[in-house]
Amino acid sequence: QVQVVESGGGLVQPGGSLRLSCAASGIIFSFYTMGWYRQAPEKQRELVATITSGGSTNYVESVKARFTISRDNAKNTVYLQMNSLKPEDTAVYYCNAHRENYPFRDYWGQGTQVTVSS
Repeated sequence: QVQVVESGGGLVQPGGSLRLSCAASGIIFSFYTMGWYRQAPEKQRELVATITSGGSTNYVESVKARFTISRDNAKNTVYLQMNSLKPEDTAVYYCNAHRENYPFRDYWGQGTQVTVSS
């Protein structure tokens, strides 16, 4: 059974930092591109950052230089370090596991709330 479980969300003041974690089980972690997405109230879910099995990263423009995605294949875990947080970063953050080769699969976590407010 595949499980993707996020943790680390919470309330933080503007300019603060949070680190999200996502632990995946039931998959061959090294076969998957891992990603973070977010969805703010009344907005569509958007890509935040991805990291391939080889370690290549991609970020949405609005978080570049503030967020860092990383992975630990030994722990089947992906992280999102978020610095200099802004109120507009407030959203539910979702972890995604996307298999890079056939058979293609996508798995999602349940989400973790991040609220940036003074």
